[in-house]
Amino acid sequence: MFLTRGATYTDDLTDERLTGALHVTLVRSPLAHATINSIDVEEARNAPGVVAVFTGADCDIAPALLFPAANKAMLRPFLATDRVRYVGEAVAAVLTEEAYQGEDAADLVDVDYEPLDAVVDMKEALKDEVLLFPEAGTNSVTAMHLAKEEPGDDFFADCEVVVSREIVNQRVAAAPLETRAASAYWGEDGRCTIFCSTQNAQSARDEVAGWLGMDAKDLRLILPDVGGGFGAKIGADPEFALVAWLSKKVGRPVRWNESRSENMTGMVQGRAQLQTITIGGDRDGTVKAYRLDVVADAGAYPRLGVALPMFTRMMAPGTYDIPKVWSTAQVVATNTTSTAAYRGAGRPEATQAIERAMDLFADEIGMDPAELRKKNVIKPEQFPFTTKGGAEYDSGEYAKAIDLACQAADYEGLRAEQARRRERGDALQLGIGVSSYVEITGGGAFVENATVQVHPDGTVTVLTGTSPHGQGHATAWAMLASEELGIPVEKITVKHGDTDLIPTGAGTMGSRSLQTGGVAVHNAAVELVELAKQRAADVLEASVGDLELDKATGSIVVKGAPGAKSVSLADLAGTEELKVFHEWDAKKPTFPFGAHVAVVEVDVESGKATVERIWALDDAGPILNPLIFDGQRHGGIAQGIAQAMLEEVVFDSEGQPLTATFADYGIPSAAELPSFDLVNMETPTTINSMGFKGVGEAGTIGSCPAVHNAVIDAVSHLGVSHIDMPLTPVRVWTAIHEAQKESAK
Repeated sequence: MFLTRGATYTDDLTDERLTGALHVTLVRSPLAHATINSIDVEEARNAPGVVAVFTGADCDIAPALLFPAANKAMLRPFLATDRVRYVGEAVAAVLTEEAYQGEDAADLVDVDYEPLDAVVDMKEALKDEVLLFPEAGTNSVTAMHLAKEEPGDDFFADCEVVVSREIVNQRVAAAPLETRAASAYWGEDGRCTIFCSTQNAQSARDEVAGWLGMDAKDLRLILPDVGGGFGAKIGADPEFALVAWLSKKVGRPVRWNESRSENMTGMVQGRAQLQTITIGGDRDGTVKAYRLDVVADAGAYPRLGVALPMFTRMMAPGTYDIPKVWSTAQVVATNTTSTAAYRGAGRPEATQAIERAMDLFADEIGMDPAELRKKNVIKPEQFPFTTKGGAEYDSGEYAKAIDLACQAADYEGLRAEQARRRERGDALQLGIGVSSYVEITGGGAFVENATVQVHPDGTVTVLTGTSPHGQGHATAWAMLASEELGIPVEKITVKHGDTDLIPTGAGTMGSRSLQTGGVAVHNAAVELVELAKQRAADVLEASVGDLELDKATGSIVVKGAPGAKSVSLADLAGTEELKVFHEWDAKKPTFPFGAHVAVVEVDVESGKATVERIWALDDAGPILNPLIFDGQRHGGIAQGIAQAMLEEVVFDSEGQPLTATFADYGIPSAAELPSFDLVNMETPTTINSMGFKGVGEAGTIGSCPAVHNAVIDAVSHLGVSHIDMPLTPVRVWTAIHEAQKESAK
């Protein structure tokens, strides 16, 4: 659809209700931490095209706690008043007739800042020497522990080998094609309508209504096409509420669309964990104990990132049956951009940690990393399996997945080639990385609804509470309805993202859509057929039990009576509305899994690493649409490789962002990515009748540790045991030379 007709994003809207809209330009702080002595807006108010300028002193929206579980003192103002806490924080809003006039006018707003010391490093922030919120008395946002008491000194006592290391799961930017945007207007009935780019219209409506202190029924939120989200657009941004407030203040529609640089400094970012992994076991490869200690960066104002270490800790054991597992997490505020969900949201961080731990352990005991994994994975007959992280895995064949991925890659042949290159001392060394992963999908959002209606003209409308932003729901949901109704997919229209049309829904995130929204569509279509049979019974003068749907014609017929009287679904809809609403509650998440094998070449003279091949097995149960399924995997694999090799959001010691444009931030192009070799396996879940699990984030979770392990494996014979991501030439070269210095002592 996007390729044939193009897309209409929020900033593209030509809706007549937005006629005469003013354009918002936000004045943003150039300092990461400072007090605001004064803001002079008079010159800006007199600039060409300026209709109004507002500061925090004018704004009567109360500062909000953006995540309920955060420290209650860490409130975010909608326009900063006394203090700014990160570069890019909004301090004033300029409204102009034309968008281009806003930048010039914003430059005329004179803000007198008094710089304060900034804290960017998570360990330094934990010392509470520089406080972002003095009234809180601490930078600690929250702390989490797997149990009430710390494990004793004997936690690893029965282990022959114990390996420990601190690793970094670096901060990354979501960088969606479409930056954040919102438009708002108020009707004569006192209701506000907001058009915006988000992954969940209903939760965004509720958040904005709460911030504005209004009843949610008085707010309508509509999603145009959404150009990517990746977790960073879950729910609402505070700017959405500000845009609505500004529209009410000036009595005109208002539009806001941020620049790419604003997006790179203002949109929530992902990962940002400092992890200490400790793994213990015996020299025969039996892993007996694993400990994971996490420090997570919330950024300046705690948001969803506060909760993500919960998933990291829950998924800490990965695919392994480890007798003893302990994990902790501390979340700390820093003078940086806030963090939230990003493609995997806590689960990739857990996999990265355990998969690096397994490689470190394998290296220490001299065991092949693939064999070590197979020895310790949960066996098929153990499912459903409750881990020491508290998760109940539904189904899986982890060892089989590793075997299939390794067979596809010719793992033994790769190891033989690696040995030959090492023996020759080649400049280009080969590295092979393996990862085994399991993830949780649909977690915390088990309920979804769908409405299916057949119209008298034979067309069908499907309403869904899911919210696509590139996942292909229009195709997939139409396929599900078509399969049950016998009506061609081209006659089926899928609608989403309008809170007046679909008041409830959980949106799209956490790889939840097919196993919740898709199942809801399927069930609604099944129920509609049953309703049609009941309606047709009188028309056909037959009992309901003797009727069936002829899917070839979309008609209700008498079983075993070819040529007998029939009635089409369209005809039934012409006499009485033929419509079914279904709400599906899965009650539990599902646990997709897989195994990836990556092959890299590393030039040991320059440190440059190149990903040559990757074999990815991603098992998410039965495949509905192979093209969409593989497309989701491709995107995920690309992202995992990108984090391992290229991407990192960087701030200097004063909190200044050094990666605020695409010129500085390492987003890969096709030239940096290999062809992907996809290996298929389908293990259904028992959580839903279709057996579906989620696949949207799977590729990310499996590919990143496989590539990370592969690069380190390529230079491990030189004494290198670990390199933090991203694996840039400088980092790889430095690790090689430090190892050589160490061996020379």
